[in-house]
Amino acid sequence: MSNIVRLADKKDIPEIMNLLKQVNKVHYDGRPDLFKLATKYCPKQLETIISNDETPVFVCENEGKVLGHGFCILQRPENTKLLTDILTLYIDDICVDENARGKHVGKAIYEHILKYAKEEGCYNVTLNVWSCNPGAMKFYEKLGLKPYKIGMEKIL
Repeated sequence: MSNIVRLADKKDIPEIMNLLKQVNKVHYDGRPDLFKLATKYCPKQLETIISNDETPVFVCENEGKVLGHGFCILQRPENTKLLTDILTLYIDDICVDENARGKHVGKAIYEHILKYAKEEGCYNVTLNVWSCNPGAMKFYEKLGLKPYKIGMEKIL
């Protein structure tokens, strides 16, 4: 059976929570000075996010098992004299289960997100990636994404 990407449902929350733990661990391992071992959302927050049309969440499943997710946010610049009035689909998070990596799950989620963004009339798709996650950076570059702004720091 092949992978299917679809909008997440409340029944997916337990598996999404597991994925959130996995992606957090990657960030914690890379920057324990910044990240705590926790999850970004609790189940109640996920329920709210999943039910909001402005924050679509997609899951990739195979034979009923969720193998990955993509959290998105529709954004439009507000109260700005500098930025053009465009609709952007911001990818807040893509995570593939550690046991499904290398099986094109992330690519399937990303391609589904691109299709959704085009259907919604978005000008672009954006995301942030932590430099402590070189695997993700390489993955996104392979999909054709290019840096459009860079955050920099100096630890004091």
